[in-house]
Amino acid sequence: MKQRIRLYQQPAGGWGALKSSLQHLREQQVAGLGLPTLLRTNQPDGFDCPGCAWPDKHFHSTFEFCENGVKAVAAEATSRRLTADYLGQHSVSRLAELDDYSLEALGRLTEPLRYDAATDCYLPISWDAAFALIGHHLQALASPHEAAFYTSGRTSNEAAFLYQLFVREFGTNNLPDCSNMCHEPSGVAMGEQLGIGKGTVTLDDFELAEAIFIFGQNPGTNHPRMLETLRDAARRGCRIVVFNPLRERGLERFTHPQDAWQMLSGGSTEIASAYYPLRIGGDLAAVKGMLKALLEQGYGDQDFIADHTSGHAELVRDIADTTWPALVVESGLSEQQLREAAAIYAGSRATICTWGMGITQHKHSVATIQMIGNLLLLGGHVGRPGAGACPVRGHSNVQGDRTMGINEKPAAAFLDRLGQAFDFAPPRAPGYDVVGSIEAMLAGKVKVFLALGGNFAAATPDTAMTWQALRQCGLTVHITTKLNRSHLVHGREALILPCLGRTEIDLQASGPQAVTVEDSMSMVHASQGMNPPASPQLLAEPMIVARMAAATLPQSKTPWLWLVQDYSRIRDKIAEVVEGFADFNQRVQQPGGFYLGNSAREQRWRTQGGRARFMVHDLPARQAEPTDESLFTLMTVRAHDQYNTTIYGLDDRYRGVSGHRRVCFINRTDMQRLQLQAGQWVDITSVWRDGERVAKRFLLVEYDIPAGCLASYFPETNTLLPLGSYADRARTPTAKSIRVRLSPSEAA
Repeated sequence: MKQRIRLYQQPAGGWGALKSSLQHLREQQVAGLGLPTLLRTNQPDGFDCPGCAWPDKHFHSTFEFCENGVKAVAAEATSRRLTADYLGQHSVSRLAELDDYSLEALGRLTEPLRYDAATDCYLPISWDAAFALIGHHLQALASPHEAAFYTSGRTSNEAAFLYQLFVREFGTNNLPDCSNMCHEPSGVAMGEQLGIGKGTVTLDDFELAEAIFIFGQNPGTNHPRMLETLRDAARRGCRIVVFNPLRERGLERFTHPQDAWQMLSGGSTEIASAYYPLRIGGDLAAVKGMLKALLEQGYGDQDFIADHTSGHAELVRDIADTTWPALVVESGLSEQQLREAAAIYAGSRATICTWGMGITQHKHSVATIQMIGNLLLLGGHVGRPGAGACPVRGHSNVQGDRTMGINEKPAAAFLDRLGQAFDFAPPRAPGYDVVGSIEAMLAGKVKVFLALGGNFAAATPDTAMTWQALRQCGLTVHITTKLNRSHLVHGREALILPCLGRTEIDLQASGPQAVTVEDSMSMVHASQGMNPPASPQLLAEPMIVARMAAATLPQSKTPWLWLVQDYSRIRDKIAEVVEGFADFNQRVQQPGGFYLGNSAREQRWRTQGGRARFMVHDLPARQAEPTDESLFTLMTVRAHDQYNTTIYGLDDRYRGVSGHRRVCFINRTDMQRLQLQAGQWVDITSVWRDGERVAKRFLLVEYDIPAGCLASYFPETNTLLPLGSYADRARTPTAKSIRVRLSPSEAA
């Protein structure tokens, strides 16, 4: 594959997106199924895209997919098959030498597998034997708390609901999930401040907003369909303000691949009205600076503040005591820039604030999100048409999984309803989150690890520690569609259980089944596959969960196998247990599904005190740190040919990188200061209180990034992130703020 670094100067989208989409369809050998499958993506009678959680707008549009959606669908609908014959001839040690892109390219798994230590290979096992092995290991534990049950955000509502029920009937709340690594701070911050941990806007609000503030987010790569929404907003005159350390092309200009005139004329739409490249982690100070500028002018919706909020006076005093020099140092922006941004905010009658993991993966992430909340509350921009808070989540059902009860700290009311509906006493003690699960495995307190999807070994921090933790388990089990790194970092015994994908027909006793998902804006809709299964031996996720439960809990009163004969039965039980899901089966039949509602959007504040809360937070304490000019702050990012830990290719088109993944983006002045140069290979060493961690041989790439800041791709740099470095009160690993130093690599 050709390796090249070349500045990308074209708009996002356009012919590049079409060319890339066609290339991935060819590479995955999707053949005749490709176009019909894509045309059913995000349609009322089709399946939900297995990629991001951005909502669907045009329910009767022919095309409701983007470049990333094509990659996700092509990867799942590939004609490539990874058979037991192949795996029986290739040891785990040999497979582990492949990179993540090569593992992804092996194709769909076709039958259940068990690790055989004698041959170091995965060999076939019957489904009955696999479930019996799981039941044996779980029943042999001294305590239910010696098992941890991970969940990926691609899991359906039906599978997630059964999974958490199984885990709680087993006797634990050890339900770590991908939310622990991404938007956990959003839930903590908003729940405390607004009374609900979900975004308060719908897609319709973007059509009414007069200003949209985007923090720590790159929609061009992570959820490209959002660019269509931003383009439409920009075209009608909405001001779009971006705070992001990196210059991301999708936030600068965009050509919609479905806009024939733009495509043929070479036109594009300018997205950002103002772009502020702040220092990594400087968002809290930037928002606090905007608040200072606004309060100095006497700005505020006094009626809203008086009728709906508490803590305003305390915030005013804190902001007054915060100096402009401190705000400038911490944000990396000038006072003039912060006042400019505040002026745009003050001039808007309807403002949306949206953010991604550039905000959530910091030590002070909860405080930052609550400062964004303060900004919205000051202008009364919650519960107003065209205004509100919008955390943009990643995988297609990561929000729905939480709604279904995938939570290590479940609410008491949820457990009460669950116990009543299924006639058992759910455990009440909090369980392990992701970081806690790794720590417990290392300490020998967790001995069985089950994963409903995902790539735990690659997604988690502190790679060496996490891999040691997994290898200490007596049993690791992964429910998946393809082979990934986690399956090669296994316990003493290990199972791989292949499942149906979102695009495939799920045929149960009562006929073809649909599942449901919840998008980032609380819309719940159905998803029904259309393609034949990749193998006749695949089982649906709900069936796998039900059979695990039946094998593990022989005395359970829950009719597990009866429930999965017809998923409407699962949805009836969800309606009994989960708030907002009354008449679930009837409402989900509506084209586009139904809206769950949002208490904060309705200005009902389910908080301590019954009001929306202004929250006071100090600036991060970095000013007090010893000056060390050799230290940088590194943020981990996705490449464009990547979705979370799934690597579709080795290119990052919008950042001008082709054929590389081990790259490090750096400011020119920093290279000159350290006497380094673009194209040089360096080692990256992270600095933490328990010692150093090293990632070797990364290519320096000159980029428009603030001085003192670096960016590089995960999961390659996850090894640098200490397990003990996580967000205050939310415990999300701080993947966007790793303290590192660079040194020239030794010759290869």
